[in-house]
This record gives sequence, C-alpha cells and structure tokens, in this order.
Amino acid sequence: MRRTLMISAAALALALPGVAGAKTLTISWWGFNGEKLDQYIVKPFQEKCGCELVFETGNNADRLNKVKIRDGKGVDVIYLTDSFSQIGVDEGLFQKIDPSKIPNLAGLHDIAKDPQGGHGPAYTVGRIGIVYDGAKVKPITSWADLWREDLKASVSLPGITTTAGPMVVVVAGEKAGTDAYADADPAFAQIEAIKGNVVKNYNTGSEMINLFSTGEVTVSLTQDFTLGRLRDAVPTIEWAQLSDGDIAVLNTVNIPKGAENVDLAHEFINFILDPALQKVLAENGVDAPVAKAVELSPEAAKSWTYGEAQINSLKRMDYAKMNAAKSGWVERWNEIFGM
Repeated sequence: MRRTLMISAAALALALPGVAGAKTLTISWWGFNGEKLDQYIVKPFQEKCGCELVFETGNNADRLNKVKIRDGKGVDVIYLTDSFSQIGVDEGLFQKIDPSKIPNLAGLHDIAKDPQGGHGPAYTVGRIGIVYDGAKVKPITSWADLWREDLKASVSLPGITTTAGPMVVVVAGEKAGTDAYADADPAFAQIEAIKGNVVKNYNTGSEMINLFSTGEVTVSLTQDFTLGRLRDAVPTIEWAQLSDGDIAVLNTVNIPKGAENVDLAHEFINFILDPALQKVLAENGVDAPVAKAVELSPEAAKSWTYGEAQINSLKRMDYAKMNAAKSGWVERWNEIFGM
C-alpha cells in the first residue's frame, strides 16, 4: 500500500533538524514517500511535540525481525501491513494501546479501530481484487471467474510468498466450499484445476504490470495502489466489481513492548489519525483515509479504497490462521507450479 520514492534512514535523518534536549521518538516504517511524509507528518509533529523523530526503514519482514531480535525494544512505533503485525501480536512483541490516549480512534471506520485485539489501529486501508483487460476479456464478477474456460493461458497469480499469494488458497477453498485453514486438500485441488489458466506467478507489482503491457496476460490479482500504473501501461484495464467482495489489506501502527516513549507514541498515533491530516495525505497521494469524517473529491476518491459502503464490503483474512498454515501451503503450491 506504499508508494513511489524510498529514501534511506540516513537521508531522511539529514532532512530532519535535531531538537536539542528533546525527547526522541523512534519510528520503524518503510521510508516510501519520504518527502511527503516529512512535509505532512514529520515536521508538523516535531513542532507540535517539541521532540525529535528518528527512523528505521526497510521492508516488513526485516524491520519486524529487528524488533524480535531486540525482544521488542529499540522502537517506539512500528508501521506494518496487517499480515506482519499479526505475527508481532502472536509472538508477544507489541503492547496493547490505551484508547483513552488516542481520542481519534472513535472517528475511524470499524475495520480500522481494533483489527488485532487491542494492539493498535489501522491508519489506512486498501484492497486486493481482480484486474482484467476489458478490451480482451468479458466482465469478471466473482472470484470463481478466475477458473473460467475462456481464461485459459491468460492469468497471472501472485506468488505464494507475496502478500496476496496465500489469499488465493483461501479463495480456492471458498470455491470448493471448504475452509482452507481446516482442510487445504479441496483448495489445492482447485489450484491444480486453475493451473491451465495461469501463465506465470508474479512476485512484484512491476512484474505483473509488465505481463499486462506485453500482452502475456489479461487477468490478475493485485492491490489497488497498482491500478494507476496498470492503466498507464494498458488504458483498458478494469477493476472487477466482485459480488463476493474484494479483500481488505490494512496498514497498522503498533507500539513494541520495549518502547521507551509510550505516551509520545500514543500522541503520534493520535496525530496520524486526525481527519484533517488524513484528508491531506489522501489528496496528496500518500494513503487512503480511515477517518469517517474525511470527504474527498471524486477525483481524489477514485485512487483509494474510500467510503463506508466500499470499506464495509471488504473481506477480512484471518492472519493468525493464515500465518500458521502458510509454510505447508508454500510447499504444496510449489509442487503444483514446479517451483
């Protein structure tokens, strides 16, 4: 759900003037959109709190692993996608937040208020769905359409180790009428059945976009933040209107159990949930809003998972079950696709 420019921790630190004698809040995040985050979040919050912000940057897995190695110490606030923050919750790396210190929680959509048992809110929401080339493919209206005979040698699925990959197993289980977490056999029978439709599994968004642009595929699963780039490459790309709903992807903020500045961490989380800031971030291409009070223009809204009706229609994944099942699924997936 993150976008554009990645900047290193060192480069970001150079952009932030120190606050002599002030408290320091250490934040672990991706580092994407660095200039915009500096403008709209970092500098305003430093001015508000009279503190200094310092950063660790990197991907989800690396940053979460650092917190684990340090036994929950060294960071005050950590940004993660919900599949990874659930790992942190399950491994006891995060403390529960104090809602009384985050009054902006009350104004969030329900999906964002408490997605993981009191360990922190989601500050933005996205969705995973199906995209297709409307000039070459008749409309797709359900997840089961991925198995249609007219899509032979036309589909790219996300690799099993990507964010969306394990979701394919859950969807396949639903097509088979079973719970893939409880019994994966019917789900993998459906994955075997879809193999003839699959040209290639992709591992990055750029790879998926390239498959469309070269005409190798006409259908795929993706997260909504790729839609703009997809349409730049292939203007006839459509986002499928699925009767059984897109899948929610949340980005969460959590406080590790060894955080040194817990009160300041709560203040920061409340700051980024402020409706006025959420509106600015959405209008400037940073994140989708989760504050109900945010009203976007139609032009701004079309880029995001936005509005109560759309957000309430999303399907949630049970990441605790998914993370427990994933290693076995990876092996079976690779057997089918010869990886």
